[in-house]
Amino acid sequence: MKPSKFKFSKSLTGSALSRYFSFSALYIAQGIPEGILFFAMPAWLAMNDKSATEIATFIGVILIPWSFKIVVAPLMDRFTILSMGRKRPWVIFGQLGLILSFLSIGFVPDPLNNISGLMVVGFCISFFGAFQDVATDGMAVDVIPDDEKARANGLMWGTKIIGTSLSLLVGTYLINSLGFTTAISLLSIAVAIIMIVPIYFTERPGEKIMPWSKGEANHESKDSQLKSWSEILKSLYRVAKLRSSLIFIFISFISGILFGLMDALLPIFTIQELGWTNTDFSELFSIINIIAGIFGMLIGGFLVDYFGNIKMLTIYLALATTVIAIFASKTGFWTSTAFVCGFIFIYYVLNIFLSIGIFATGMNLCWKTVAATQFTLYMALSNMGRALGSALVGILKESYTWEVVFMFTALMPLIMAVIVQFINFKKHKDKVDSFKILDHTLVTPHVIDD
Repeated sequence: MKPSKFKFSKSLTGSALSRYFSFSALYIAQGIPEGILFFAMPAWLAMNDKSATEIATFIGVILIPWSFKIVVAPLMDRFTILSMGRKRPWVIFGQLGLILSFLSIGFVPDPLNNISGLMVVGFCISFFGAFQDVATDGMAVDVIPDDEKARANGLMWGTKIIGTSLSLLVGTYLINSLGFTTAISLLSIAVAIIMIVPIYFTERPGEKIMPWSKGEANHESKDSQLKSWSEILKSLYRVAKLRSSLIFIFISFISGILFGLMDALLPIFTIQELGWTNTDFSELFSIINIIAGIFGMLIGGFLVDYFGNIKMLTIYLALATTVIAIFASKTGFWTSTAFVCGFIFIYYVLNIFLSIGIFATGMNLCWKTVAATQFTLYMALSNMGRALGSALVGILKESYTWEVVFMFTALMPLIMAVIVQFINFKKHKDKVDSFKILDHTLVTPHVIDD
């Protein structure tokens, strides 16, 4: 009897609830260290009179491992313990490293006067965070059906944003009241508890929980696993050069520019132009992101699943263009705190919805054979765009007013809204299916019963 998708199952392919729960938990595990590392710790260092150069260097170092994702992804597509699943062994390894490295940062001696020690451990946390992220995304592409990907991404991104924001608020309180070491140790417990999830749930029925447990590799995993680096590179090239994939590569890069522009714009604009304090912005950022994350969890993914990726992406992008352009043109209202807070709130809700739609679209374009590598390629290009977008803020502001900078930013979602119309999921899927048929004909002559 086929297991119900509305009940928990020990295998992720057997239950939608198991998939939603597992991937949400794994994304919370990413969000907690990120909230501490990227937000709470820089604020803590600034509060203790550390220089802008020291803090900027710390942030720069902990960002480095996220650029390694494109190197790690092919490794995961090439090697695994297949009897435990294609990506699950890597998820467990990444989660274990994340737990140990996050716990260890609380034991850096004299952290306020040991920025080098913080950077080393922070680098390790980012490395395992990026590692777990690649493995989790690869496993999601493998086991989540196409008609659930947007809803799953809504839950994943919503829980990560909530985890990041809550860890920022709670972490800051704990650091100030209990001290740095105790605060990090307490938060590490939450990350450690989540380790139960990838250990308990297998990818497919009959797989081993651990290498020494009973079980065997699933036939679907065997057929999807590539055996050489040349196969991975050849398969990646075959799927990446398809029209819809090339279009999405461009969309990923432009979306990164949009997010990078706004990430750098908003704190600089509110603090330098409007006279806010960094505490004002941080508190508003946390509260709005928690609310936006809840919206994403409840309706962001559902809307994309119900109405379709392209339609909802077009609506989100059109709204983003309109909202940013209106804010840019209404300079007389910039002195109104309610107007500015309303704009920031609407933008971050749209940001979450856009991220959900973009990630779901990328997953739907992935070929399971090289899912981790292909999806990471998309995200690497988005990260490159984000870095460029952040850098553009300084360049644009030197020559233009804030109105012009915001208007330039509004062009990014407009460009994306136009080119996203040329993505055709059916033609892309048909082409990918023809790859699989050809490969089975030439390389794997046996037929697998459904």
